[in-house]
Amino acid sequence: MKYTSSPEVQQILQERFGKDTLLALATIDGEWPAVRTVNSWYDSGAFYIITHAKSEKMQQLAHNPRAAICGDWFTAHGMGENLGPLSAPENAMFRNTLRKVFAAWYDNGHIDEKDPNTCILRIRLTDGILFHHGTRYDLDFT
Repeated sequence: MKYTSSPEVQQILQERFGKDTLLALATIDGEWPAVRTVNSWYDSGAFYIITHAKSEKMQQLAHNPRAAICGDWFTAHGMGENLGPLSAPENAMFRNTLRKVFAAWYDNGHIDEKDPNTCILRIRLTDGILFHHGTRYDLDFT
């Protein structure tokens, strides 16, 4: 077991999740967990998701920002935050990157950049467990 957030681990995470990746995202709905599959992209200790500000996940995160993710031999906890409208000028860099990352489905009618409620959700990771070629890495992102 290794406790790390080393460049080696960051490279593994980037290779595995630095593209359109399906993850399970769990939030808290009152006293019960709520989980759903989301398309996500990893960069520098956080996952980014395009969603709708009025979705249940965003409403749940507004009440309790704690979240958990799971996928491809990786589980983690993090804090969810709404980065605001996808169309906001301050989100231009994310918007351009997410357009490329999610190119396979971005323009199929699912994303409405003009809708002010289409937003970017960031899950800023706090801790996690990564398995890679028989090695367990306990991660601290704080």
